[in-house]
Parts: sequence; structure tokens; C-alpha cells
Amino acid sequence: MNVQQKTWSATEGWEHISGTEAALEKSLVLIFGDRYLMEEEQTYERIKEMYPYSDIIMNSSSGDIVGVQVRSEGFSSTAIQFEKSQYRVFQEDISNHPDSYQLGKSLSDSVKGENLKHVFIISDGLMVNGSALAKGLNDNLPKNVVATGGLAGDEARFESTLVGYNGQPTNGKVIAVAFYGKDLAVGYGSVGGWDAFGPSRIVTKSKDNVLYELDGKSALGLYKKYLGEKAKDLPSSALLFPLSMTTKEGEQPLVRTILNVNEEEESMIFAGDLPEGATVKLMKANFDKLIDGAYDAADSSCDLISIEDNVDLAILVSCVGRKLVLDQRVEEEVEAVKEVLGDKAVMTGFYSYGELAPFAGELNCELHNQTMTITVFKEY
Repeated sequence: MNVQQKTWSATEGWEHISGTEAALEKSLVLIFGDRYLMEEEQTYERIKEMYPYSDIIMNSSSGDIVGVQVRSEGFSSTAIQFEKSQYRVFQEDISNHPDSYQLGKSLSDSVKGENLKHVFIISDGLMVNGSALAKGLNDNLPKNVVATGGLAGDEARFESTLVGYNGQPTNGKVIAVAFYGKDLAVGYGSVGGWDAFGPSRIVTKSKDNVLYELDGKSALGLYKKYLGEKAKDLPSSALLFPLSMTTKEGEQPLVRTILNVNEEEESMIFAGDLPEGATVKLMKANFDKLIDGAYDAADSSCDLISIEDNVDLAILVSCVGRKLVLDQRVEEEVEAVKEVLGDKAVMTGFYSYGELAPFAGELNCELHNQTMTITVFKEY
């Protein structure tokens, strides 16, 4: 596997980071960057000029990851050229499906093929219900095939997210990259690192990913109580207090965070479902546990790929909430991943509005929030 990384900014133009200097031909190119820049038509034209014979996937982010750097300006490109394996790219629009579940099922039908090894998803971050998308994938993919990925971001603005394949990125798109081949190994891991606090509360009124009441009282009112002066900055300030959610006793909790609020309805819109009857707890940041969580996610991702062999490529999808909380320490979680994966691994990725990956030791993809998820690739 050959991997090349470049960055582009308005002040510096193209800058070579790693791999061969010349642009890789006939490669899979992942572009992560600022939403405002993605809206400009010349951005895609600039990338296409650099990679005229490649497949280009673009998505807006809340910060992109290049090696151990976290960037908030310009965009990064990671060109991947496989030596023994194959990939195919499929794109769907949420407007062509009755819901996100059916979209996930449609994508999982498209990717099926001989020696299907893994599916990586890049989705719109505001118009798609991530947990329903994951369920649609799980219910229709072959039992031994795992999906990972993430929902596009827009810094902490929550205004618009963009995704595109070989064209101008737009709203409402979901992309599946399917990887095939006997010589390709793929690992994955996901760990949070937040501390739960306060009493357990029951979801007493909700519909899909819209939450109205906890314990019979306004959920938005509860959030505003804990946020205090920061309530005026909703929805972004709610990233400081995500929810830990379980639907039955003994299961691993999922983390849910807010995408938007509706003041008239006193409701909150989350990236994934919060079913009625679920038990939730407020969570708060623990800086050291967040960074340790990134380390543990990297460790888990190597379960299928021995550390001695070293991985070729790692795609990190972490949450915008972690970036806001860690602030100037945000690169520490990326450095923790590098410590596990070693110097050979090329690291790319983005900060998202939702992360897609199974729990450790499981195969079913779940929507996570406030979580570091890692997908690693190795060609043998």
C-alpha cells in the first residue's frame, strides 16, 4: 500500500507531508477540511487538478487530522494506492430514501461482492440519523463484515455539513467505501473516556433522535440548568455534557450528544436515537481519561493486526466535543494513538458529529458520540 499526504491552505497552497512527492495516480483520495472551503467550487477543481485520475471523496469536518497534527484551516488530502486489494465507492442521497435505515440497507446491498473485507462510511452529519443508518447496515451486511466511519462536521457551528464523491460536495449525501481482498487486514476500536455524574434518568418522551422529556420533565430545561451561563451558546455548549445511554441492564453504554435544539418544542435533536424507556446519565470531561481512551482505541484496533507488522494506514474519527473540551491538549489524543501504531502508520482523519464503529470484540456497528474511533489497514 502506498499512501501520500498533502495539505492545502490559502496562505501556503499545497504542501507535501509524507509519501512520494508526485501525486499518486489511480488512487483513493480522502479530503477532510473546513466547510466554508468545501462550499467553494474551485476547491474541488483544485483537488481534481492534483489527482486527475483518482477517486476523490470530500467531507467537511470540525478539524482534520494529519499525522499528529489537528488542523482547522484549509484541507488535507490522503491518497491511498492499493497493491493487492480493491475498493469500490457508492454514494446515496437521503432524499431518495424514506429514512436513514433504508438508506443503510441500500448501501449494504450495493457493496456486496466476493472477498468483501470492510465498509467505511462517510455521512452527512445533520440530515442523517446515524444510529438508524448503522442499524440498516448491520441488518443487511454479511455477518463477518464490519462497518466503521463517521458523520461530517462543521466545527461547532451546526449549520451545514457537506459530503461528495467525484464532484462538488453537498448536503444529504452518504458514501460507502467497500474494500475487497484476501491480502487486506482491517482492525477497529472505539473508546470514550467521559465520567458519568448525577442521578440516572429515564427517557419518558422521545421520537427517534428527538428528546423531549427526562423523568417527565423538560430535557432542554435540565440541560440549561447544568449549563448555566453557557446555555446561551446552545447547541455547541451541550457538547460539554453528553448523555450516557443504556436501553437494557448490563449493556455497554452509548454516548449521545446534541446536534440542535428547538426552543418552541423544548426539544433536543441528537445524532442518534434515544428510545423511550432508556436510562441516561449526564457526563463530563476527564482530560486524562479522554487521552487514555484514544490510546485504548488504538490498542483495540490492532487486535486483528499484530503490532510487530505495523499498520499501513489509520483513519481516526473523533468527536467535535472532545476537540472543544481538550482544546490546546487536543493533539495529545492523536499522539497517544501514534504511540500505539508506531512510526510507519500514516494517520489521517477528522473531528465529526458522530462516530461509527462496533464496541471492542463485537461486529455490529454503533453510532457513538464523544468517542475516538480508529480504523487501521494493512496489506500483506
